Amino acid sequence: MNVNAMRTIDKWAGVPLCFLASMLSRIRNMFSPKKIPNTKRTLFIELSEMGSAVIVDPAMRKLKRETGAELFFAIFKDNAKSLEILNTIPQENIFKMNSNNLVALFFSVLSFMSWCRKKKITCVIDLELFSRFTALLCFVSGARTRIGFASFHDEGLYRGSLVNFPVRYNAHVHISVNFISLVNRAMYKFQNPYATVPLIEGDLDLARAVVPPPLIATVRGKIKELYPTWRHEKVVLFNVNASDMLPQRRWQQENFAAVASQLLNQFNDIIIVATGAPSEREYVQKVIDMTHNPRFVNSAGVFKFNELVPLYYVSTFMLTNDSGPAHFASVTPLKVFVLFGPETPALYGPLGGNAEPFYLGLPCSPCVSAANHRKTTCLTRPCITTIAPEWVGARLVNYLKEREVA
Repeated sequence: MNVNAMRTIDKWAGVPLCFLASMLSRIRNMFSPKKIPNTKRTLFIELSEMGSAVIVDPAMRKLKRETGAELFFAIFKDNAKSLEILNTIPQENIFKMNSNNLVALFFSVLSFMSWCRKKKITCVIDLELFSRFTALLCFVSGARTRIGFASFHDEGLYRGSLVNFPVRYNAHVHISVNFISLVNRAMYKFQNPYATVPLIEGDLDLARAVVPPPLIATVRGKIKELYPTWRHEKVVLFNVNASDMLPQRRWQQENFAAVASQLLNQFNDIIIVATGAPSEREYVQKVIDMTHNPRFVNSAGVFKFNELVPLYYVSTFMLTNDSGPAHFASVTPLKVFVLFGPETPALYGPLGGNAEPFYLGLPCSPCVSAANHRKTTCLTRPCITTIAPEWVGARLVNYLKEREVA
């Protein structure tokens, strides 16, 4: 199913279903009063965002570290590989939901209900921002402790009272801080929806991915296949696409091409590798064709997902739209330059300390948020389209010169 179909179903079917389920929840609560959260076997739900699976990792490790909880995760099967980057969740503890169509989704929900009971889930933490579907999943999981974001006194975003340990979502702090607040609520560090407990040192520390040497060798071999005359020149990565969930994040193809041409003309000791999924190969090739330079190569579909992190380890920097790869790279030392448009780095910048944003901060930005389910109808997209390639190119040139001096 496409994103708009999911949003429509979540609204028109989700609201009445959440209302009915909330009535059942209230009846059940009469006979089973709310107690202190039981985090012994905690399930995290984040279905649609691959990057969030990395951003939430410090919060998951905090819960495991401080309570000894066994961790589980539910995610759409197309996004499940993002959990392999840090392997915080064992494979047998991951439920992969099929969202290809309504029928598949329906049977996935039935399987999810059975899986939760088999795994004896005691606590569910809903990481989604006001999704009615995930609120319903929390309820049907059978877990007595259900933690998630609530609008509280804010207007709109109705999804019933299926979360019995609500946390007020704060739209003014980074999403990773909100995730830590959910975990602190699970540990009963505050007893009302307001996350009054401050972060402590180490709360947002992101683990580094462990890369086996054979994978590094495999990646180097594939670079050699893409560019046979490669003599270990610096590898620069370009991620020119963004997911269909928010296509407004895409910087123009001709802008990427202009920056690539500038770098290749000025530096003879670099090659540029454009990354992407197999389905993005044609889109990526259009960018490469604009440069007419053999040192700009198309690797869309070439590297497997488990080879991306090794690729980041052997590269010098990456220029990317605001999308999953920016967060995947945050578990490595790679310098990442991220183009932000309808989102803001203040809320969704990669963790790890190596990311640098290009962001205009227009009065309309960010135009997508939890309040509108991250949907915008802006067609001109000046927040991203007017980021000048001259600005981006100049910064990347300076970074490469700084590396030469160092």
